[in-house]
Amino acid sequence: MSLQVATLAGTTPLVLDSPHSGVAYPDDFRHACDPAALRQAEDTHVEKLYDFAPALGVAWVEALFPRSYLDVNRNVTEIDVALFEEPWPGPVETEAKALSKVRLGKGLVWRITDEGLPIYDRPLSVREVQARIERCWQPYHDAVRAAIDAAHARHGYSIHLNCHSMPAVAGDYSTDFPGLVHADFVVGDRDGTSALPALSRMICDHLRALGYSVEYNHPYKGVELVRRYGDPAHHRHSIQLEINRRLYMDEDTLALNSGYGPLKQNLRSLVELLLNIDPRRKS
Repeated sequence: MSLQVATLAGTTPLVLDSPHSGVAYPDDFRHACDPAALRQAEDTHVEKLYDFAPALGVAWVEALFPRSYLDVNRNVTEIDVALFEEPWPGPVETEAKALSKVRLGKGLVWRITDEGLPIYDRPLSVREVQARIERCWQPYHDAVRAAIDAAHARHGYSIHLNCHSMPAVAGDYSTDFPGLVHADFVVGDRDGTSALPALSRMICDHLRALGYSVEYNHPYKGVELVRRYGDPAHHRHSIQLEINRRLYMDEDTLALNSGYGPLKQNLRSLVELLLNIDPRRKS
């Protein structure tokens, strides 16, 4: 497996992945941005919140590289051509929803931070972005696909939880809803196309019963990882779960706060719930 991706095999139908918590900044990044601003793009500490999961037999996949270097929750067609002085030789996204992220500067390779700071003071070469795809995107997607395929082969169904965090308030350039005050959790299944809505609602209900505010498919419906691997008609369920960072950390210093322990316990209760659910009985 790539040195850029960490994996732990599972024995259950459940697969968790963390695509945006990586903190190993590659030497060839050559960014011009303040490192502290880049760190605000990370889903900081998400891998710690779920570190109990492998002991429960849950498969785990984690990106070690940072999201601002390459965002594996984008398709390889989500190319921001403004980053290059030379033509991009491959296909470029034309679908409107994907293009909205590219226009925000948040395509496969980010052009700006959530607050609009330019990440580069130079054009990128086609070759360096192709190398990032080969070294980071492809191994990550191979690992997620393999984990889901193995879970499905063992049990006849799979549940994939795509694990993220979000700022308490959306940045000016982060989404189509700048300044939005986020709920505690956002559960996304691309409007019921990447997982059975009944399964997603069960997650929402469980979190609400624990006292959290929860939104469903707003403002985050789920992006490439759940789109690519969710296929509920064939008992493959992929759900994106966003956690409000204020629940467990100081967003300025990135230090864990007193809410980290209770949140982690509640996430464990959610994982245990999913380990005892067979969505085929909910069809």
